[in-house]
Amino acid sequence: MTESKKEGKVETTEEQATQVSKELQKIIDAISKLNVLQLSELVGALEDKFGVTANTPTLAAIPAADANGQEAANEEKDSFKIILKSDGGKKIPVIKALREIRADLGLKEAKDLVDNLPSVIEEEAIKEKAEEIKKKLEAAGAEVSLE
Repeated sequence: MTESKKEGKVETTEEQATQVSKELQKIIDAISKLNVLQLSELVGALEDKFGVTANTPTLAAIPAADANGQEAANEEKDSFKIILKSDGGKKIPVIKALREIRADLGLKEAKDLVDNLPSVIEEEAIKEKAEEIKKKLEAAGAEVSLE
């Protein structure tokens, strides 16, 4: 393929463009005869050779944005982290409520949770259970948040 250079610009003739198209067509024809496994290997080899990736972002992977460009964080969560923020000055009722909620806690463990605030009560509680626990602790005088 011959190219003529004028003032730093590369010019190609119509014949050369047709020739390139024919060469590309040969490559396309060869690729179209490959099976899926071979295509996968070809993509991997091209990615390695040129240091690129063939992954394209899908619509599901792109976070939704509102009119201001902020992420739509109002999606319904299915699990919550329950955090005890304060005992509200009612340490003993909060400890009792904790022991009712979590039977696996002894008196010392429940007291330690109340003494070392903020404390995580549960890591992944379903919505209904998280709200129920929050109500019980708040009824005992505690301040609780769900994250």
